[in-house]
Amino acid sequence: MQDSDFPGWHGTTIIGVRKGGKVVVAGDGQVSLGQTVIKGTARKVRRLSPGGFDVVCGFAGSTADAFTLLERLETKLEATPGQLQRACVELAKDWRTDKYLQKLEAMLIVTDGKDLLVITGAGDVLEPEHDVAAIGSGGNFALAAARGMMDSDKDAETVARDAMAIAADICVYTNGKLTVETIGG
Repeated sequence: MQDSDFPGWHGTTIIGVRKGGKVVVAGDGQVSLGQTVIKGTARKVRRLSPGGFDVVCGFAGSTADAFTLLERLETKLEATPGQLQRACVELAKDWRTDKYLQKLEAMLIVTDGKDLLVITGAGDVLEPEHDVAAIGSGGNFALAAARGMMDSDKDAETVARDAMAIAADICVYTNGKLTVETIGG
């Protein structure tokens, strides 16, 4: 099968919302191949505790690639306990310069309850403006919806859940079966 014939994997929307001293990372469970839903209950938001410091990670993209990155991140966090930004920058450097890691196709949202960061394979470690970050197939829909709710009385979890519901209504590669992790506060 040629690359042009392969319909491509799609799926997953991940959002991170920081509000009221808490950070919530929520992700849907959909994995699609072309127009077919392969799985609706994938768990792409996880809690790590390297060195006793809790970190919540959400990933979009290839699951095997994301697990490789999560393992590397965990190693970096063990080497620099409690220093999420430093560990993420070290991961991004490796991801950008290592020939094996350069081929990985995934993005991460990570938080320790204080920092909220997006890590990309281009070597970026981004702290989003407006306390909202989103990645994946429906990421832009979820981002726009959450930003529109940030000035409301809704707490971080409600903003994340409502934004994901809007993304699921718009993006065919996003469903409403959420994994939600809260940290901080």
